[in-house]
Amino acid sequence: MGAELITQHFLSPMVLAFFLGAAGGIARSDLKVPEAVYDAVSIYLLFAIGLKGGAALAEASPAAFWKPASITVLLGAAIPLWSYLVIKRLGKFSTADAAALAAHYGSVSAVTFMAAMGFLQSRGVSFEGFMPSLMAILEVPAILVALLIFRVKQKNEGVEGNISEALREVVFGKSILLLTGGLFIGLVSGKEGFAKVEPFFGAPFAGVLALFLLELGRMAAGRWGDLRTRRGFLLLFGIAAPLVHGMLGSAAGLWAGLSTGGATLLAVLTASASYIAAPAAVRVAIPQANPAFYLTSALAITFPFNLLAGIPIYYGFTSWLAGGG
Repeated sequence: MGAELITQHFLSPMVLAFFLGAAGGIARSDLKVPEAVYDAVSIYLLFAIGLKGGAALAEASPAAFWKPASITVLLGAAIPLWSYLVIKRLGKFSTADAAALAAHYGSVSAVTFMAAMGFLQSRGVSFEGFMPSLMAILEVPAILVALLIFRVKQKNEGVEGNISEALREVVFGKSILLLTGGLFIGLVSGKEGFAKVEPFFGAPFAGVLALFLLELGRMAAGRWGDLRTRRGFLLLFGIAAPLVHGMLGSAAGLWAGLSTGGATLLAVLTASASYIAAPAAVRVAIPQANPAFYLTSALAITFPFNLLAGIPIYYGFTSWLAGGG
């Protein structure tokens, strides 16, 4: 069943669009989504997720929401702590690079989350409507914790970084602003309000996501060569960490009362690595960190792994853990 899920997932239009973009990048084709279109598409996707999540949250019971929300905050704070220790001690990275990588692997990938929602919906697997709000919750704590780790360590090592400016980037950056703003609008307007914009933010969502993944495939293929010096460790960490974090998120989600679909999405959230919000914060707060490590690892290793194999693995594991597979 697991192999069948992975095969079906590989043949979905979204994943095949990613492959097409990667093929274009490897072949050095002139295929490229214009930057203005790429920005517009990313705004559309993030705002659509926020709107849908807010509308669903308006219908959700606080009793059903508080426990998953609490466990999400705990995971967001804990994952960067042990990620930093593993990267620093086993990978022998500098404090700046270890903190930067920890911020990325504790934070989330909105695109991976979107792909996971599409995966579940295509199989008729339901999930809690407030799951997008958990994505917004998980985005911030990991970055804050990683920056605090760096702040403590830099006092001993004489490293400088603009923490306050980085926090502003996190809170008011495009990703968080669109997600939280969309959540608020969806929450206030409710299900009836979302119905008015559903023809634009509902049905076209999957097609816009495929276009976005086309460009990300090209970008990921172009980044692989950046990992010349630490490729072995980052390749191992970039695959092992998502698996460990995903299984932890799955178990925590089921314990918090989420459905199989909801726990799968929490697993995907904890398993993903940010390449939008985290890079923006790290670039300001930890300028000494090497982007060839943190951005390429998240985008060229973890993102493709989760997109191509991780999502069906987390679903299969969650189904087995819940006793349904």
